[in-house]
Amino acid sequence: MDSRTLGLLIVGVGLAIVVIGGLVALGAFGWFGRLPGDLRFEGERTRVFLPITSMLLISLILTLLLNLFLRR
Repeated sequence: MDSRTLGLLIVGVGLAIVVIGGLVALGAFGWFGRLPGDLRFEGERTRVFLPITSMLLISLILTLLLNLFLRR
């Protein structure tokens, strides 16, 4: 990978982070952690949150996007 490609990749990742951060600030990810299968346990002094379904969905989306863009 030459330096130009690496530079464009870093800029692209940075722009994606800015866009995702803007969406989070606007509340576009209000569904995260509220899907069926996301586990929430609350005790007297302890809270445990396991967003299993949400993380599986994000993993699937990222896998599909990476397969589309990095296919040779």
